[in-house]
Amino acid sequence: MKATRHAARRRRSRRGPWTTVTAALVVAGVLVYLVTALRPDGGSDPGRSVAASAADAPSAEVPRSPSGPPSPSPSPTSSASPTATPGAGPSKTTAATPVARASASKPARTVTAEAPSAGRIRPGVTYRGLATHYDAGDGDGACLFGPSDDLMIAAMNHTDYETSRACGAYVQVRAASGASVTVKVTNECPLPCAPGQLDLSKQAFVKLGALSAGELPITWSLLSPSTSDTVAVRYKTGSTQYWCGIQVVGHRNPVARLEVRSQGAWRPLPRAEFNYFLSEQGTGCGGALRITDIYGEQLQLDDIPVRADVLQPTGVQFRRH
Repeated sequence: MKATRHAARRRRSRRGPWTTVTAALVVAGVLVYLVTALRPDGGSDPGRSVAASAADAPSAEVPRSPSGPPSPSPSPTSSASPTATPGAGPSKTTAATPVARASASKPARTVTAEAPSAGRIRPGVTYRGLATHYDAGDGDGACLFGPSDDLMIAAMNHTDYETSRACGAYVQVRAASGASVTVKVTNECPLPCAPGQLDLSKQAFVKLGALSAGELPITWSLLSPSTSDTVAVRYKTGSTQYWCGIQVVGHRNPVARLEVRSQGAWRPLPRAEFNYFLSEQGTGCGGALRITDIYGEQLQLDDIPVRADVLQPTGVQFRRH
């Protein structure tokens, strides 16, 4: 009996260390299972170590301009607009057409980016006033265009005459009856002629009503008519290279400005009430001229010689509007 119990103890003692190891492994396995089960994501993630490494690395900063965040890229359908160069106008974003050098027999023409002021008489505006009449004689008047066989003419009231700016303008005049006549401004009607008033030649007045009426209520507006005339230039009597007066004749549209070329630049000349542009110091006399109408079109004439009281044709005309 003792021998049997002794043998049993020996067998238990041989199993003891393996049993302990086995128990330890079981406990370790349980702990691993519990740790895995209690993780927030509920399971293992083979790529977690890689993602964590990338997330823990410093992020690259997107470059920014000093003024703020980067501008969004334009959509594929949008296109960039060309940059406008300073000029006339409103926005004026259109540049003047280049002008080629030209002789007096073949002037250059261009249209400016911004039309100069038309003065008191503007295109597209209807004016109201009275029509009176006068004896026009040979057709000459304050504008000094000279005698003419065409007596469909008018004297503009002093206010709208505006220091001869109205000279050469064509206007269509309408009476309340519906009758109308087209006249050219060749003269000035002094005060007390009121703004809006036109003093018509008798030949023009009878197109609207009887001379015995004395005056008629009218409306009138600026025209840019069809004409066979071309622009001509005339130097005033007494003009030389040291002083000159320059007149533009036969223009379809009112002239807004006349410039002379001097020291590489265009210089405007002042306009007198008798419809000549004056160069008191002789600047530009006998040289190149640039004439601009109220629509902004320019005619450049090279080297118009000083020939006093001689009408020098240019062969060109402003465009019709």
